[in-house]
Amino acid sequence: MTTSGMPKLVESLRDYNARKFVSDLLAGLTVGLVALPLAMAFAISSGVPPQAGLYCAVVAGFLISLLGGSKTQIGGPTGAFVVIVFGIVAQHG
Repeated sequence: MTTSGMPKLVESLRDYNARKFVSDLLAGLTVGLVALPLAMAFAISSGVPPQAGLYCAVVAGFLISLLGGSKTQIGGPTGAFVVIVFGIVAQHG
């Protein structure tokens, strides 16, 4: 959030144009090519079906984009999630 109380996403859309959209689209495709297989691998290593990793990556990606605090912020899964998710799945199913 900014000092005006508006999400940073709203403020960054004020000077958004077609050139920035094309750059963002290419960046999103590049990240997707890496993040989706990675999310599937994290799901498999945590003991859940691969589609659970896909669902989590898509939902988390939208939430990170919506609530992110910076135009240059990067958010996504890391290898440390495997240990955390495995523990949750083992305990709660």
